[in-house]
Amino acid sequence: MASGDKKRRRRRSSAVVLLNAVLTLLVLAILVVGGIVYYGISKFYEAGPSTAQTAFLVNKGSNLSALGTQLAQQGVIGDGIEPWIFSASIKLLGAHSSKLLPGQYLLPAGASMDDVLKILTETKPQEFFVNVIPGETSWQVAQRLNDPGESLTGDPVTPPLEGSLLAVRHDFFPGDTRQSVLDAMQKKMADEVADIWAGHDHSIDDVIKTPQQMVTLASLVEKETGLASERPEVASVFLNRLRKHMRLQTDPSVMYGITLGKGKLDRPLTTADLKAKTDYNTYQIDGLPPAPIANPGLDALNAVAHPAATNYLYFVAKSSDPSEGHTFAGSYAEHKKNVALYRKALADDAAEEAKEALEAEQASEAGDSGQ
Repeated sequence: MASGDKKRRRRRSSAVVLLNAVLTLLVLAILVVGGIVYYGISKFYEAGPSTAQTAFLVNKGSNLSALGTQLAQQGVIGDGIEPWIFSASIKLLGAHSSKLLPGQYLLPAGASMDDVLKILTETKPQEFFVNVIPGETSWQVAQRLNDPGESLTGDPVTPPLEGSLLAVRHDFFPGDTRQSVLDAMQKKMADEVADIWAGHDHSIDDVIKTPQQMVTLASLVEKETGLASERPEVASVFLNRLRKHMRLQTDPSVMYGITLGKGKLDRPLTTADLKAKTDYNTYQIDGLPPAPIANPGLDALNAVAHPAATNYLYFVAKSSDPSEGHTFAGSYAEHKKNVALYRKALADDAAEEAKEALEAEQASEAGDSGQ
């Protein structure tokens, strides 16, 4: 055999060995990569280590791919290679383009990374809000803001000025301060009052001179009726009485003079209550009370800004059921008949008799004899 043939055979033998080595390495690489992928997929879909439901907070501006470490720190996923698997899976699945809403999410016990990703990208976070109910006092709202269960932070707030809070739902982000939520409530109220006052009916200008007076009267309207349909009529009664220099004689103001908004009066009004000299007793003071007695809703504010055109001076409940509303009257004689119908639905009450006596006195002073 020629030496050249031997050399060619050796070269072919070396190439085969090299090729075999390359193929072997390639197979091993495929097996390793395949094993890693399989391991990652298994980890992605297997149950997580958490043993209880976890409240997970996604901060404003958070990046979905960067949440793996935070999830591991809270024990939702493992703290080894799992954060990397979570981030890599987001990119491989194309979830990085999903819109991530900031807020708090509830992740169930044992949630897999797949479960977590679906919850964060396909559901909305929990809603956190304080609902100011029309007619609530600022003291009541401050009590709720200071409740440790409200997911707010910071020092307790003191009750703000009565009537300075907008009676609507106020959303907040978990961890916001109590004071920031209160400030937002007051700003919303100031903005709404400014808008309503800017468009108010100028027929009220003879007795309602300022936005604050509008809010004060709206608080009386709010507390007198829960029916939006009759608030313009209730507002007209108070406005008409102010024009005739008649006292407003509204029970909620008397109650506020006793409690100053700190909770509800847990008893009926008495004759002594009606005769008590307080700044808010509209059976004893002329004109409006010095400030609102509650935080009125938008319906009550608009009712004062745009009252019904009536000659009503009186109203009385139709029954003990507030949903039945009130009966209105333009004269004391008509009002007495309505009161008689109302009293048929109630047991005799000394305070009711006292109210009638005070109403008769005001009617006489206004030149309405009731005959």
